[in-house]
Amino acid sequence: MAGRGSRLRPHTLTVPKPLIPIAGKPIVHRLVEDIAGVINQEIEEIAFIIHEDFGAHVEKDLVAIAEKLGAKGTIYYQNEALGTAHAIMCAKDSMQGPIVVAYADTLFRADFTLDTTADSVIWVKQVEDPSAFGVVQLNDQNQIVDFVEKPQTFVSDLAIIGIYYFKSGETLRGELQYLLDNHVVKGGEYQLTDGLENMKVKGMKFVPGKVDEWMDCGNKNVTVETNSRMLAFLHQDGEDLVDAHVKAENSKIIPPCYIGPDVILMNATVGPNVSLGKGCHVINSTVKNSLIQTHSKIRNANLDNAMVGSHATFDGKFTSISIGDYSVLE
Repeated sequence: MAGRGSRLRPHTLTVPKPLIPIAGKPIVHRLVEDIAGVINQEIEEIAFIIHEDFGAHVEKDLVAIAEKLGAKGTIYYQNEALGTAHAIMCAKDSMQGPIVVAYADTLFRADFTLDTTADSVIWVKQVEDPSAFGVVQLNDQNQIVDFVEKPQTFVSDLAIIGIYYFKSGETLRGELQYLLDNHVVKGGEYQLTDGLENMKVKGMKFVPGKVDEWMDCGNKNVTVETNSRMLAFLHQDGEDLVDAHVKAENSKIIPPCYIGPDVILMNATVGPNVSLGKGCHVINSTVKNSLIQTHSKIRNANLDNAMVGSHATFDGKFTSISIGDYSVLE
């Protein structure tokens, strides 16, 4: 998660993309919990690979996420964008025993049993247009026999979503170290897929883990959409998403919505598909299909497909806005 999240600016100018809240919880927090649910095993350690510029406060938050799951939290740094294999190897000291590798800008919903007899499980999702993704090709035994990057002719519609299980962290570390030692690069970067290809050639068994839903957080529009979809899933699961201490006067909440603590609603209609973080004020406004972080003030607004950062103030007629932390539009 060391990338700068440039497509999600201005929100990532002050907060790393994996810490952007979705339905009231940071993306990376939800991702870690979802992975924990799928593997159904005790997690000993969670290693976060970040840029050192993220700062001590972010590191503290990440360690806390690990500790909430009863795991040790470890921080590693990747300060140069040298590819996925290089990023993973920044955490080589933690690559022992069975491990999961995940890119922290995606969320998923899945109900499959992890095949721990396989050398590797690769999370995949069936997509309509596989030419935009890396895909896997399966044989009759449901084993992965090939990896194809953005195929222009159809070979498979199972897209790799960026989450992998490896039975042996030591084996993966050895394969990726080979890439680094021998300067095996594509486009100037060391790629995980080259390591996977070498493992496959050596006869290791790869199988797919098929997810039901795959949600991206790449830019403002898809992040707002992901927030809406996550709210719907949590509502279906019966989660209570509205804090007991919300103060509402002449206001209406249309579910599904996440409403955090200390939120004040006055002459407001909120929902459906809205996340309001802690301490937000919504006054004389209608807000739907939007993601608003913490301690922001929304007045005289009609928001739809909007994303607002923390400690922001918005008073105006615009609808599909995207304003970052501490911004003021009055």
